[in-house]
Formats: sequence, C-alpha cells, structure tokens
Amino acid sequence: MRLDIADMRLFVCIADAGSITGGARRANLALASASERLKNIEFNAGVSLLVRHPRGVSLTEAGELFVHHARQILSQRELLKAELSAFANGSRGKLKLYANTAAIAEFLPRKLSAWLSEYPDIAIELEERTSVDIVNIIASSIGEAGLVSDAVNAQSLTLEPVADDQLVLIIPPQHPLSHADALSLSDVVTESFIGLYPGNALQENISQHAANLGYSLSFRIRMSSFEGFCEMVSNGIGVGILPESVADRFQHKFAFSKRPLTDAWAKRKICLCYRDRSLLSPAMKKLLTFLQETVS
Repeated sequence: MRLDIADMRLFVCIADAGSITGGARRANLALASASERLKNIEFNAGVSLLVRHPRGVSLTEAGELFVHHARQILSQRELLKAELSAFANGSRGKLKLYANTAAIAEFLPRKLSAWLSEYPDIAIELEERTSVDIVNIIASSIGEAGLVSDAVNAQSLTLEPVADDQLVLIIPPQHPLSHADALSLSDVVTESFIGLYPGNALQENISQHAANLGYSLSFRIRMSSFEGFCEMVSNGIGVGILPESVADRFQHKFAFSKRPLTDAWAKRKICLCYRDRSLLSPAMKKLLTFLQETVS
C-alpha cells in the first residue's frame, strides 16, 4: 500500500470537511489534483473509503479505520518533528563537559544550576580532568568542550576566560610561614602538605610543578573534600594549596591564613576551551554562550 503524508493529510481534510471540494481547499490543493490523489488512495487501499453523495461524502467502515490511523500517524509525525526540533535548537540532549578541579569546585555549581533549571530536558555529564588532559581530549575530537586553566598550552584550540583562579597557600595558625608576605612553591616545597585525593586534577598539577623543581611533595594526609582539607590545615597538620575562592569560602569556619602564590602558573584564569564554535552541538553552544555571558 503506497501512501505518503500528503495523501493521509488530504484524506483527513476530506473527512473533516465532509466533501472532496472542502477537503481539497483545506489541503491547499486544486480540486482536480485532490480527486486524482483520492482515486489513487482508494486504488492502493484496494477498497472504497468514501461514499459519494450529491452534497458531499461519508466514510465507509474502511474509511473510518483509514482516517483513524491517518490521524495517529500525522500526530506522531508532528510529535517527532517537535522532539527533533528540541535537539536541533539546543533545548534537549545530553552533554559531556570536561572541567578542572577549580571549575568544578567553585565556578560551575552555581552557573549550571541556573542553566539546567532553564533547560529541564538537558542532562550534563561532568567529568573532572587536568587542564592538559582536557586540551588533548578536545584537540583529538573526543570531547566538544571543557573548562581549563589559561596556564595550559592550548595548542590550536580557542580559550575564552570566564573566571579568576588564583591559587593560594593556606597556613595553620602560629606557623612560621604565616608571617611571610609573599611565597612561591619553592619556598614551601619541603613542608608537610595536606593533599587532595590521588587522581585529583588540581593536586596532580601542583605535584607536577613540585617535580619540575626537583621535589616530591610530602603528604601527611590526602582529603576527598575541601572542607576536610581546610580543617586539617587549621588543626596544624600541614599546609595546603587551594583556589582562593575555596579558601575564602571556608576561612570563616576554620582558622588559617592564606598567601597568594607568586608563581606565574598559580595566577590563573578559568577558560572555556573548544575547537571551533561552529562545530559545537546546539546545546553545547547554548551552554558556553551562557557561561561566557554570565561572567561576574
């Protein structure tokens, strides 16, 4: 049985109008064209679908069945168009977003909550990686976009700053270093450290810079949360390095002092990272535009 959407729409229009002339008008077809199509519809169906009367038409039992299924098919088609349109305009879908520790800890939570509330049909899979890893993932076309430190070698990728990300040393009360005005990693590399859990992107970055100085950091303990990290420092267990925004959040709760690190790599910005905006999916393009436009 050969039927297309136009045939089904025409037949529904004829059934609703109660006449071939009225149905042709509703379907925006010439009467001759509509009559020829209707002839072909009934031929392909192999059964009469309409009873012709002097003042119009009525549906046969087969015609009632035909129009019932035609309405369902047309309705499903419109639903399919609407759902596909949601993907095409970026209001529905699932995104994979990569981000370094600082972006995940401080920048993204308040931003993503607002955006996800606006787009309830979008889901985001957020994966923490080092900035170097994220650049490699995006450059190799495995991922669309991420948030990285501007200290990373971005290769040929685009970086767009969206937030400051100064790293600071947090120091226990009465620690000798608490009286220093300025400190670099080389000044503290032999101290006992509080670290973040193994595999943490920020901790890996700091450890790599220590290794570049010829040292391996000595960790008294590694913590899985920033709150526990700050509590350990306040209790005098060791020193630690965190984004300044994290230190500010917990300084009212725990006793420690903070000093900005003077190393160039510690004065960072969080940046959007992607290959080419024109290559982004509609939903990702919406998200990155939102993150860029809401920079505080």
